[in-house]
Amino acid sequence: MSKQLYSDYQIKELEKNPNILRASSQAITYSPEFKVRAVKEYQSGKFPSQIFIENGFNLDLIGKTQPKKCLQRWRKTYEKLGELGLQTERRGKASTGRPFSKELSVEQQLKKAEARIKFLEAENDLLKKLEELERQALMKKRY
Repeated sequence: MSKQLYSDYQIKELEKNPNILRASSQAITYSPEFKVRAVKEYQSGKFPSQIFIENGFNLDLIGKTQPKKCLQRWRKTYEKLGELGLQTERRGKASTGRPFSKELSVEQQLKKAEARIKFLEAENDLLKKLEELERQALMKKRY
């Protein structure tokens, strides 16, 4: 995300480009196909700004440093996760969440499971009490 804010007119101009999925006042979402193509073109020796210009982007609109920043981010993802990493959204509502980075020992897994069990038992007790109070309130209403 750049620090640049886009006007409604600029957003409409950006969304005309087939390589953009959507644009907002603060961010541009590029198509996965464009990301993969851009990384491959970069690897073949093209400059970031050249790739963006050839794909119909106005650098005065998106910012002259944006191509370089995007390609740095995309190359890093491509090296880690391959093409699939650029094709799946890993942020926002579509995300499956940040992967847990460290492996837990057996003792840590056991502690975590015990804490979860304790939490679920407390939740069950609370629900049972709530149901009992609702039944009592219903019985008082009847009489």
